[in-house]
Amino acid sequence: MSTSPSSSSRTAPHEIWRGIRQTVQTDTFGGILLLAATVAALVLANSPAAPWYTGLRETSFGPEALHLHLTVAHWAADGLLAIFFFVVGLELKEEIVAGRLRSPRIAAVPVIGALGGVIVPALIFTAFTVAVPGDAVRGWAIPTATDIAFAIAVFAVVAKGLPPALRVFLLTLAVVDDLFAITIIATVYTDDLQPVWLAAAIIPLVLFGLAVRRGIRHWWVLMPLAIVTWGLVHASGVHATIAGVLLAFTVPATVTPRARVQVGTDADGAPIHDAFTAHFADRFGPISTLVAIPVFAFFSAGVTVGGWDGLVSAFADPVTLGILVGLVLGKPIGILLAVFLLTRIPSVRRTFELRWGDMLGVGLLAGIGFTVALLVGELSYGVGSLEDDHAKIGILTGSVIAAIVGGAVLAWRARRVRQTETTSPSGGAP
Repeated sequence: MSTSPSSSSRTAPHEIWRGIRQTVQTDTFGGILLLAATVAALVLANSPAAPWYTGLRETSFGPEALHLHLTVAHWAADGLLAIFFFVVGLELKEEIVAGRLRSPRIAAVPVIGALGGVIVPALIFTAFTVAVPGDAVRGWAIPTATDIAFAIAVFAVVAKGLPPALRVFLLTLAVVDDLFAITIIATVYTDDLQPVWLAAAIIPLVLFGLAVRRGIRHWWVLMPLAIVTWGLVHASGVHATIAGVLLAFTVPATVTPRARVQVGTDADGAPIHDAFTAHFADRFGPISTLVAIPVFAFFSAGVTVGGWDGLVSAFADPVTLGILVGLVLGKPIGILLAVFLLTRIPSVRRTFELRWGDMLGVGLLAGIGFTVALLVGELSYGVGSLEDDHAKIGILTGSVIAAIVGGAVLAWRARRVRQTETTSPSGGAP
């Protein structure tokens, strides 16, 4: 007679997946995975395994007739990263329709802060490269991006005890920053626009939107429409990641009689529903965190430094310096200056409750410009070019410095808050 484990000692498959998904969706996990992929790429690119790494990155496959015979690196940047932008687009749609960006007065501070964090780094980079012969200045948008995964991961580790509104500010700032980056990619880095292909992409895009609005969630309906939309946008000359944002913007962000997903019941047994944006973000978020972002980082961050001489040469390049200074100084200066000027308006000042020391830490963290910055660098100079390699060194160095300094400032602020709570009479001091 066989025996089987008791029900109390077994974990149902869906419970295992739920635990994995909750781990993946934590702020810290995404940052750790991204960091691991980056370190692996840098080690391989500067080791005896460099020829293998380069050969793998440059391996091409895909149908030539559909303009999809791409290298592995391009598939990661154009294909997998579209999933990341789809998730970002879902978050943007939800914030605009039903979240923090719905109220202009509440959204004004992080939106204007993000705008300042785009303008000042771009001006700094331009000042470093405008006199350089060639197309060096073309990379002006590289230091304007903020990496949500890295920035929020660092914040989650060091900022325990700081006001929850500060995390909301950073998240909103990063989301709006990505919106600016998406707009820049779609408009500035589209050299050879093919209007026919772009117009053709509207058909599957509209069908996708109609399907989700009617409550259709079947992958065998939505996935082909999404892939065709992506393929047509890619053929149009617009960067294919924009397709992910466009698809996300068609997804309903509010619960409707058709477009809704039951996630539980309340105390009275009535069903609780989520909007489709939340549902799809929950489904595709782990794919973005586990696959899309780390694979892109693995194939994009592998820059060959060339030893000490190569490093010295890189830091003598205005491209590297412009990115480094733009991320480390331009981001916090732009954000703080924009917010300071905005809060001179009495009605805004009355609703602004964050402390400037905390804001400094957040502004520094916004200088972590990893994922989107690497993409913009490749679009600016071309994969494998000397300028792109130097841009990557500037991005990686600037992001590390921003993470360390910003994390240190926020950790110091958090420690002061905890000490104040401990020593104050209301904090239960002895």
